[in-house]
Amino acid sequence: MQPAPIFLKPVFKERIWGGYTLRERFHYDIPSEKTGECWAISAHPNGQSTVADGPYAGWKLGELWNHHRELFGHHPSESFPLLVKILDTNDDLSVQVHPDDSYANRWERGENGKTECWYVIDCTDDAEMVYGHSAQTREEFEERLQKGEWDRLLHRVKVKPGDFFYVPSGTVHALGAGMLVLETQQNSDTTYRLYDYDRVDTAGNKRELHIERALDVIRYPHRDAVCCPQVSKVPGGSVTTFITCDYFTVQKWDVNGNMDLWQPHAFMNVSVIDGNGELVSDSGARSVKKGDHFILPYGIGQVRLTGELTLIISFP
Repeated sequence: MQPAPIFLKPVFKERIWGGYTLRERFHYDIPSEKTGECWAISAHPNGQSTVADGPYAGWKLGELWNHHRELFGHHPSESFPLLVKILDTNDDLSVQVHPDDSYANRWERGENGKTECWYVIDCTDDAEMVYGHSAQTREEFEERLQKGEWDRLLHRVKVKPGDFFYVPSGTVHALGAGMLVLETQQNSDTTYRLYDYDRVDTAGNKRELHIERALDVIRYPHRDAVCCPQVSKVPGGSVTTFITCDYFTVQKWDVNGNMDLWQPHAFMNVSVIDGNGELVSDSGARSVKKGDHFILPYGIGQVRLTGELTLIISFP
């Protein structure tokens, strides 16, 4: 059977900082006005995408990975290695940090670490985020934390649409209010919160903090992860490669007309963040639009994208 694109239904997560932009921007059927996350391409047990149609309709992505690894080039990872989300930050996210694989495997029951990256789809004019800190040592960080000197401790960065940030494990970070972000990350749901602005949930409770584990995994001193995007012009558009690291490569494809691209990898995750058009492969043609998410499986070969489209692509 000729491999065909695997279209997925996302999972939505309500968050204390969420809103309704995912409905307004992508026409998703979200659960509430506090929807913060669209887990678009996910095989994590805490929220798995479902195959939308075709011979595997109704299968969870994790089931497909376990029983039809040939669709993923027999990739050696025990679990699907990546997780793709869209985040609507109607309010500030908590200041947090993620562990690396070694620490997570030891303390989080075998969970992966989390290195991630962000593409800013849209944001308000005054949007900013926390990225890094000013402490030179763990002791200095802990002293400022205990004194509540967050303004002295945290680095804040202005953001604009089209920005890309690489966030390796150990990086103190927090998305600010007013942002719509596509996140590509390791397949992990492990987060250590340092500070949550003393907010309470609907029951009047503050969210749990994880100070000791956060202090264990933070990088001292902080160093910005530098990205040097590379843009390649191709017939019918362009391909921007933002990052290639141990865990993923992330690209942006801008389609203006007809773009023919070869899929040489174990698989490729594709998220349509703007526009509409058509996807053509040897298995047939189908329309694609803003808000669609699909996987180009192993062996699909050349695909053609037509129309006016912006897509974010990732692969291990």
